[in-house]
Amino acid sequence: QVQLVESGGGLVQAGGSLRLSCAASGRTWSTYTMGWFRQAPGKERDFVGAISWSGANTYYADSVKGRFTISRDKAKNTVYLQMDSLKPEDTAVYYCAPARREGWDPSHTMMSDFHSWGQGTQVTVSS
Repeated sequence: QVQLVESGGGLVQAGGSLRLSCAASGRTWSTYTMGWFRQAPGKERDFVGAISWSGANTYYADSVKGRFTISRDKAKNTVYLQMDSLKPEDTAVYYCAPARREGWDPSHTMMSDFHSWGQGTQVTVSS
């Protein structure tokens, strides 16, 4: 059974940093693009960014570009989200998920392009 577990969330002051982890078990997703999404209270789940299976390609939502960095360790079957210069509007539950299809396609930014969601990890940024 596939399982994705996000961790690393917490409470941080504005301007601070956090690094989230997404560990996959049950099977390997090393040939799939991995995405990060976030959902604030009362809002839809929004795309944050994604990384190709090789780790050589990444793309990000405009709202986090230049502040967030995604990386992956294929040997550990883990994807990371480094978040710097955090803002109160970054407060949300953060989720990771693999793309439905193998290959690299930066147009894939919808929830429907990804699947097998983890339980999420809460990030709260205080002003």
